[in-house]
Amino acid sequence: MRIGLTRPYWAVTTSYIVAQPLAGAVLSKAVFRVAGTVLGAVAAVVLVPNLVNAPELLSLGLALWLGLCLYISLLDRTPRAYLFLLAGYTASIIGFPAVTTPGAVFTIAALRVQEITIGILCGSLIHGFVFPQTVTATLLARIDAILADAERWSRDSLAGASDATLDRDRRRLALDINELHQLSIHLPFDTARLLPRTRTLRALQAELSMLLPLASAVDDRIVELKRGADAPRPEALALIEDVREWLREPPDVSHREATADALIERARALEPPVGETLIWRDALRLSLLARLGELVDAHRNARDLRDQMRSPSRAPVTPAVARLLARIARRPLHRDRGIALRAAAGTVATILLGCVFWIGTGWADGAGAVLIAGVCCALFGNSDDPAPAIKAFFYGTILGLVISAIYAFAILPRVTDFVTLVAVLAPPMLIGGMYLARPTTLLVTLGALLGGLNTVGLNDRFGTDFNSFINGGIAQLVGTLFAVVTVGLFQTIGADTSARRLIRAGWRELAARSDSTSRPDAAGWIARMLDRIGLLAPRLALQGADPGKPLLDALTDLRVGVAVGELKQLRLDGTPDEAAMITPVLRGIGAHYRALRPNQPAPRARSARRDRHRDGGDGHIHARSPPHEHTRADLAASQPVPVGAPYLAPAYGVAA
Repeated sequence: MRIGLTRPYWAVTTSYIVAQPLAGAVLSKAVFRVAGTVLGAVAAVVLVPNLVNAPELLSLGLALWLGLCLYISLLDRTPRAYLFLLAGYTASIIGFPAVTTPGAVFTIAALRVQEITIGILCGSLIHGFVFPQTVTATLLARIDAILADAERWSRDSLAGASDATLDRDRRRLALDINELHQLSIHLPFDTARLLPRTRTLRALQAELSMLLPLASAVDDRIVELKRGADAPRPEALALIEDVREWLREPPDVSHREATADALIERARALEPPVGETLIWRDALRLSLLARLGELVDAHRNARDLRDQMRSPSRAPVTPAVARLLARIARRPLHRDRGIALRAAAGTVATILLGCVFWIGTGWADGAGAVLIAGVCCALFGNSDDPAPAIKAFFYGTILGLVISAIYAFAILPRVTDFVTLVAVLAPPMLIGGMYLARPTTLLVTLGALLGGLNTVGLNDRFGTDFNSFINGGIAQLVGTLFAVVTVGLFQTIGADTSARRLIRAGWRELAARSDSTSRPDAAGWIARMLDRIGLLAPRLALQGADPGKPLLDALTDLRVGVAVGELKQLRLDGTPDEAAMITPVLRGIGAHYRALRPNQPAPRARSARRDRHRDGGDGHIHARSPPHEHTRADLAASQPVPVGAPYLAPAYGVAA
C-alpha cells in the first residue's frame, strides 16, 4: 500500500498460499511460485494482444496453455510442479480480465508479478527467520524413527512374528520411505545451518528400500524350511539370534563395520557347498544365508548413511558410504500419462464451455467465472474425484463473501489509517491462518480467504460499489459450481479405478522388465514400486477397504522384480547354456504378469511348475556356475508365492 501498487490483496493472498509448517517448504514453494508467476505473465502478454480481436482463439489459447501446464505438473509430481501449475492459471488470471483492456495487459502482468513477489518475500522472511521450523530437524527425527522401525521389523521377521504384525510394519516402512522423498525435495531450500546432502538421503532411501525384499526373503526361507521339517541347523539358528541381537542395539560407527563383517562371514561359512547337483533343502539354506548376509549389510549401510547425514563434514564417515554415494542416481517416480492427459483435457473443456457461456450471454463479469472455474480444475486436478474438494472450496467462498460483505460495507468505511486497518483485519486473518494449517479445514479456509480478500476492497484506495461486489461474488460462485459439474463429467475416475491403474502399471512394468534384454535397474524399479505403494495406500483407505492385502501383494511384486533383475544380470554374465536355461523363466514371468487383470482372479498356476523348477525328476537341482550360486539358489528356492494378487479378486495364488 505504501508504494502505491493497485491490488495489495494479491500480495496478501499469496502470503497465505505459500504458508507451510516447514521453512524449507515455504522457500521452495516461494521460488517455484515466483518463477511460475513470471512464466504465466509472459504467456498472457504474448497471447492477449495477438488474439484479442478473435475471442474464440484467445479462449482456446489460454485454455490450451493451462491444460499443457497442468499436464506437465501432474507428470512431475514434485514441489517443482507448482511452477507449471501457477504458470498455467496465472495466464488465465491476467488474460481473461484483460480482454476488455488489451492495451493494459503488460501493466497488469507486471503489477501481478511485483505484488506476488512482495507476498512471497514477506512470507519467506517470516517463515525463515521468525521461529523457523527447519526441514532438517524434522527429517533427521523421522530418519531415526524409521531406522528403529526397520530394525524392529527385521527382528520380527527373523523371529517368525505373526503375518499381521509383519504386514503392518511392511506397509508402514514403504510409506515412510516415500515421506523421506517428499522431505528431500525441500532440503536444498532449508534454513538450517548444516544441511544434509540430498544425495546422501537418496542413498539412504535406496538402502531402506532393499530392506523390504531382503527381510521378506529371509522370512520366507525360514518358513519354508520349517514347513518341510528341515529347520535351519543349530549354527544357523544361533547366527539368526545374533543378528537379531545386533539389530536390537546397533553398535556405533567405530564397531559397526567389524561386527557386521563378522556376521556376514559366519553366514558365508555356513553356506552349503555348490556342486553339480544341489538338493532342495541345501538350496533353501544357501538362499537363506546369502540373503541374511545381505540384510545385515543393508542395515549397516543405512546406519552409516544416517551418521553421514548428521556429520558436519562432507568426508565419508566410512569407505562404504563413499561407494554408496558414488552409485546413487535420481529417484524415478511413477507417472500416469493417461490420468494427466484426462485432467488437462477436462480443464481445457471447462474453460472453453465457460467462454461459450460468457461470450454468448455478454455477461460483463463472465471472465471472472471462467478463470475461477479454470483455477479450481487446475488446483484440484490431481485428485481422483475433485468434486468434493471443489465443493468444500465453494462453501468456504460463500463464508468469505459473507464476511467480506460485512467488512466492505460496515467496517472498512470507518477505517482511516493503516494501524486501524491492521486491527480490524487481524481477527479473521489470524483465525484463517490457524485453520489453514489444519488438513480437515484447509479447503474451506482457503476458499474463505481467497473469496473474502479478493472482494473486500483491499486495494490501493477504498471504494466498494454494491453492484460490482455482488456481480464479482456471483461470478466466483458460478465459476466454482461450474467446475464441480465439469470435473464430474471429465476428470472424475474414482479411487477404485485409480488403484486398479496403479496395480496394473506395476504389472506392466514387471512384464516389460522380464522381457527386456537391457541391464537391470534395481534401484529404479524399487523406487517406482515404492512410489506406487505410497499412492495406493490412501486410495484404498478411501474405499474403506483393508489396505494390508493389496499393499503386501505390491511388496511381493517388488520382490519378484528384484529377483527378475538378478536373473537378467546372471543371463548377461553367464554362458550361452545358462542364458538358455534362464530365458524361458523370464518369458514365463512376463507372460504371467501381462495376463493379470485387477478385477479378475489370478490365472491358476500349474501344480507341477514348482517340481519342475525344483528338480529334473532326480530330487536335485543341477548347477554349473559357482560364481553365481546365490542367484541360482534363489531361483531354485523360489516358492509358489502370491504375486500381484488382485485386491478385488476372491482368490489368488500363482507360482513365481
